[in-house]
Amino acid sequence: MLYDVWRQVASGARDHLALWDWNSNRRWSFAQLAAAAESASSLPDALVFPQGNSAEFVISVLQAWRFNRIVCPLEPGQATPELAAGLPSRPGIVHLKTTSATTGTPQLVAFTAAQLMADVRNIVHTMGLRPEWPNLGVISLAHSYGFSNLVLPLLLHGVPLLLVSAPLPEVLRQAAASQSQLTLPAVPALWHTWHDIRAIPPHVRLAISAGAPLPLDLEQGIFNSHGLKLHNFYGSTECGGIAYDSSPEPRQSGSYVGTPLHGVQVSLTESGCLQVRSHAVAETYWPRPNPNLGGGHFITSDLARLEEGKVLLLGRASDQINVAGRKVLPETIERALATHPQVLACLAFGIPSEDAQRGETIVACVAGRSDITPALLREFALSKLPAWQVPRKWWFVPQLQPNGRGKLSRAEWRKRFLAEASEAQYIYAPRKSG
Repeated sequence: MLYDVWRQVASGARDHLALWDWNSNRRWSFAQLAAAAESASSLPDALVFPQGNSAEFVISVLQAWRFNRIVCPLEPGQATPELAAGLPSRPGIVHLKTTSATTGTPQLVAFTAAQLMADVRNIVHTMGLRPEWPNLGVISLAHSYGFSNLVLPLLLHGVPLLLVSAPLPEVLRQAAASQSQLTLPAVPALWHTWHDIRAIPPHVRLAISAGAPLPLDLEQGIFNSHGLKLHNFYGSTECGGIAYDSSPEPRQSGSYVGTPLHGVQVSLTESGCLQVRSHAVAETYWPRPNPNLGGGHFITSDLARLEEGKVLLLGRASDQINVAGRKVLPETIERALATHPQVLACLAFGIPSEDAQRGETIVACVAGRSDITPALLREFALSKLPAWQVPRKWWFVPQLQPNGRGKLSRAEWRKRFLAEASEAQYIYAPRKSG
């Protein structure tokens, strides 16, 4: 099914540019890309593992589709998953995604061709992706975001793709200058870097941010300095795109992530978690199914509120911190601390308390713009939060580095804290002013 659709797309745009690998300066028209897909005489394995951010990734996917192999994209350096239970036995499975594991052990998520097609159809329709605005590919092709926003629009909707190996400012400028108008999907960390050094290309017609929460000050700053609206996109590995902020003006609330994509319906469970229904929802987890996924519905772990068609995220149910029987969302603490002018980034999480009756102790991991003491920040927090929500431990670090998927993982930083800093009231790592 997927390969048949690709052949129709390639036939209708034979001589138009399809793929440009900027790093090697190799270009393929749709006809040439189709020929590359036909160059393999066979594929010996039942699974294909495309890897990296080059043209070979795209060609590998096409060849897998041609020979009816299951595609399982991998990040650079990611180990091939062990499938001790064998391949998914359900009919029609063509694709396996790896969850981001922000809340636990990575799992495989199995998709049919129809589900992949529904996801990209929802994205293209909602965002208005078009062949006249090529995608500039700076994010991972293996990640669900990159695969659905870069690879599938190229292969199933004829949206050209310009690939760069690394989002370095000068490379970004040069690659973008080759197009009169383009679409640029990225993650907040990249947008922040480009904004700070004024490297955002002037030819961007559509700017998208996903993979992590988009800070309001970053969105407003880019809008003020470039006149460019940064569109927040919210999705999940298990169901693809969920919500998108299509408004022309910056958001006024950081919890607002957009309205449901075309073809997507959302509701809330009794516990307040967001439930998604669409034809893009995956078939199942593999090899251990879960009732939260399948049959066209997916129950996320995101606590949400729905207001007049808008989706507002409150935090993750699994991240709630239990303080003496009272629950607090780490986002509540993070949003309060982030309003301090010297705080660049922060994460809050709970660790086991020495007093069992207290449940957990709140830890704040903070990257500051200049010297700042726990006493000053604690006093500031007390002016914003109830006393029981104020962190008892403060961990000051030079920077909060996102992981390879552009996310700030509380689970990862919590693990580091327990290994490096749990015995101290706080650890202070000085940072240069600026």
